[in-house]
Amino acid sequence: MTALYASSEIRRIEQTAQLQFPPYTLMQRAGQAAADTALRLLGGNPHKARILVLVGPGNNGGDALEAATILTHAGADVVALLQADSTKLPPDAANALARAKRAGVHMMPTEQFSTIDSVTWSLVIDGLLGIGVTRALDGPLRSLVATVNTFSCLVLALDVPTGLDADTGIVVGPDGIAIVADHTVTFIGDKTGLHTGDGPDYAGKVTIAGLNLPENLSVPPRSWLNAPELFAHNLQPRARNSNKGSFGSVAVIGGATGMAGAPILAGRAAAKSGAGKVFVGFLDAAPAYDSGQPELMCRHAAEIDLASATLVVGTGLGTSQQAHDVLIKTLMAQSQLLLDADALNLIALEPALQQLVGQRRHSGLATVMTPHPLEAARLLGSSAADIQFDRLKAARGLAQRFNAVVVLKGAGSIIARPDGDTVINPTGNPALATGGSGDVLSGICGALLAQGWSDWHAAIGAVWLHGSAADLLVSQGCGPIGMTAGELIPAVRSLFNSLVNKH
Repeated sequence: MTALYASSEIRRIEQTAQLQFPPYTLMQRAGQAAADTALRLLGGNPHKARILVLVGPGNNGGDALEAATILTHAGADVVALLQADSTKLPPDAANALARAKRAGVHMMPTEQFSTIDSVTWSLVIDGLLGIGVTRALDGPLRSLVATVNTFSCLVLALDVPTGLDADTGIVVGPDGIAIVADHTVTFIGDKTGLHTGDGPDYAGKVTIAGLNLPENLSVPPRSWLNAPELFAHNLQPRARNSNKGSFGSVAVIGGATGMAGAPILAGRAAAKSGAGKVFVGFLDAAPAYDSGQPELMCRHAAEIDLASATLVVGTGLGTSQQAHDVLIKTLMAQSQLLLDADALNLIALEPALQQLVGQRRHSGLATVMTPHPLEAARLLGSSAADIQFDRLKAARGLAQRFNAVVVLKGAGSIIARPDGDTVINPTGNPALATGGSGDVLSGICGALLAQGWSDWHAAIGAVWLHGSAADLLVSQGCGPIGMTAGELIPAVRSLFNSLVNKH
């Protein structure tokens, strides 16, 4: 189970550790971890490798200099580019600089900075700012990052790619720039910003170097990286003495004129994710049956027994008065409830509906909400840009405000619950950026709820399966470009069965 930490928590752990260890201990360990990672990226053969080490003004730069020393001793040709006043470095970083010079690391003079793009580098190590970035990069530092981002060699970031906010995963500044790394080795603990927003695009593959700190220095995490171990206790094989009633019923409510495909996708996903029975309630005239999935029972929404199924509400619902009236009935039903799409848009418009949502948990009724950033903005009375600026804060705010489990969709989807605990999902890819993908997620989550999963575990399990299905399809050549939402559904079924068989 991988815990995720805020930069303030990492600093607190680091400060406590520095009081317990001799000076330079943590920097030496971080430098060694960085050098070990660099050696792996070089295939274990540093000889003849030309490595450019970018050195900033703080301890992140010191970590990079220590790595430069180790790599030089290993036989690499290492050049350090110091973006700092060498007379004002912190004590440990100053020590690292002295060690690097003694080891023979070449210190590039300022007047040669403009020539770095004329060298064929094997690897660039980013030790410029780490978690210390507070404003958009500008001046020579911005130019340096822009130049490095044009290189074709591998780039290794230390702790956090320079220019990326370690907490939010957003490139700092309205016109910001950040190092695009192939690999990030992050120290002490994993950072939330490496896994949501822009984080995955800039951090590349993330590995954690704990620096061998005692466990008693750690702080209780409030966020985790999603993985099957978080919901593994639900992955039970089915008893032979089972029937369709053993696995619950799902009723998908939506399908206004012109949007009938949305609830069909959700219903198909629910069926192939294990629900015993699936009803699809259409706001307008219901089709006789779904020719692609005739097992779905298609009805008019008014004919659905809201008390006898897990409800998935909002897919293709529209925002008409009829949709509003149906939504009120579902909010008052004594059933588990997933709210998506137009259900969320209607709730955002009316405080009375918001109050109904918030009261459900007090009655022991599970509620899951699955907004994308624009829907989240409407619910919080802000803008999509504000939501994306701090996705973790937005997800927590929604969960607390509506007393529900919230899935804030997007790159690194965030699942939050009212007590403030969050999970960030690492699976998925741009193939999910297609119409109907969210409907499929709603159906998966509804099916897990119907099978007895808690709202929390159903949400994190559904999001993991949904993203993993997209990853599987892309690995098989089915995307990311042109993959359609319906293709996810059989892949989800395969992955779900595979997980159950493993556990």
